Amino acid sequence: MSRIRAQKTELRAQILRARGKLTVDQREVAARALTERVRGLPEWSDMGTVAAYVSMGTEPGTGPLIEGLRKAGTRVLLPVLLSDNDLDWAEYNGPDALARARRGLFEPTGPRLGPDAVTQAQLILLPGLAVDSNGVRLGRGGGSYDRALARVRRAATHPALVVLLYADEVVASVPNEPHDHLVDAALTPEGVHRFRG
Repeated sequence: MSRIRAQKTELRAQILRARGKLTVDQREVAARALTERVRGLPEWSDMGTVAAYVSMGTEPGTGPLIEGLRKAGTRVLLPVLLSDNDLDWAEYNGPDALARARRGLFEPTGPRLGPDAVTQAQLILLPGLAVDSNGVRLGRGGGSYDRALARVRRAATHPALVVLLYADEVVASVPNEPHDHLVDAALTPEGVHRFRG
């Protein structure tokens, strides 16, 4: 394992340990706050389509957020994990139109739109474990979002890329590799941190 990958592994473990100490109440308060923070983004008025995800475990909760976007008339795309860890996408049609999938994920049950559907989004809300002041995002290491963001880059559609985190996950430095994509901002329950543009 390379030095950078070892550093990423250690940082992931550290953050997951900290997340594991959060109570259910703390996570629910954070989820509600994230919903309000999204509504406060200047990009809110231009959000015809948002690519988001259904949070799992101790991730910052996205349930109220994606439901709030849908109720406001925003088209919300959610990922569907493919067998090779790539992402297909389908439209979110409410919590009753989600089904449990492999790896404990919840995925939309509607028609699959294809991996390139993400390029239609004006805003992409990304899962992550940390981000630094340069916008380097630390994911879980599966590469799913690296592939999705590579498609967005090739399509040159320039959506806002925003990672959802807890406040203490905006850190001084994240080890990065050439395939890592920079994000524009981090959204935490406490506020917005902008890195580019």
